[in-house]
Amino acid sequence: MKIRAGIIGVGCYLPSKRLTNADLEKMVDTTDEWITTRTGIKERRIASKNEAVSDLAIAAAKNALKDAKVKPEDLDLIIVATISPDMHFPSTACLVQKALGAKKALCFDVGAACAGFVYALSIAQQFIESGKTKKVLVIGAEMLSSITDWTDRNTCVLFGDGAGACVVTPVKRGGIISSYLGSDGSQSDLMMMPGGGSRHPASHQTINKKMHFIKMQGKELFKLAVNIMADAANKALKQAGLKCKDVDCVIPHQANIRILMAVAKKLGLPPEKIFLNIERYGNMSSASTATALCEAVRKGKIKKGDIVVLDAFGAGLVWGACVIRW
Repeated sequence: MKIRAGIIGVGCYLPSKRLTNADLEKMVDTTDEWITTRTGIKERRIASKNEAVSDLAIAAAKNALKDAKVKPEDLDLIIVATISPDMHFPSTACLVQKALGAKKALCFDVGAACAGFVYALSIAQQFIESGKTKKVLVIGAEMLSSITDWTDRNTCVLFGDGAGACVVTPVKRGGIISSYLGSDGSQSDLMMMPGGGSRHPASHQTINKKMHFIKMQGKELFKLAVNIMADAANKALKQAGLKCKDVDCVIPHQANIRILMAVAKKLGLPPEKIFLNIERYGNMSSASTATALCEAVRKGKIKKGDIVVLDAFGAGLVWGACVIRW
């Protein structure tokens, strides 16, 4: 009989500091009305000076393990999706392993930007279904405040910090029915952080040119995101033998309220089936889908037997969708 992977516990962590649109009005030439109407964001969380991504990931992981009633020493695999790690190496997953005491776990990071959590969950699914592992911790964690140019009004209004996690194990009922992933490297220039890698190592020049911050072409991304996210959800549903009318809840990457409502319209779904928390947290890249899933479960928006679709799109370009029977 085929092994099926399912989520048995969720957890999240959001820093306590809130950065509101009113705060941003004092920092750059923008207004609350402009930000709200174009993005749907009212505030975002910002990590403290003594916090790094691993700290956010560890806190979310502890909450997920507690919810799943799984001990760290029983974990076989830890996957952390992030584009804002503590450092290039070692992996953030290894730092999480050390803090948790998950001594037998295999550890690695996934760098798939905003689709990172969906990518990581799909990878966990393959490990479980192959019989290689039994208990996997999947985390989406970001500290985008550390790579945001706070003088650029077009990008600084979008991003926030946070982490979400889940524990994946074999399940007898429900679980991940299907997953669909895609990439298009020809569009890699639409969103990137050009400095700090082997192409442009850190130097006075890269710092002066602000190459260590997020650069994005918002209008071009907007046009692509709607079609790609709708297509990814449809393809994942087709693999699962389901249709949009069967879906109870969509957990999308929280990029922009206009994008998400356009995706809902394209899928023929009422807005109430799209779970949103972008107003309070902004875009947290790989952490967005992870924290939204956690919140949806905790608020009772997802119930046993529900068909849930995770849907994300990000720099790369990369995208993915998972269909889960909860």
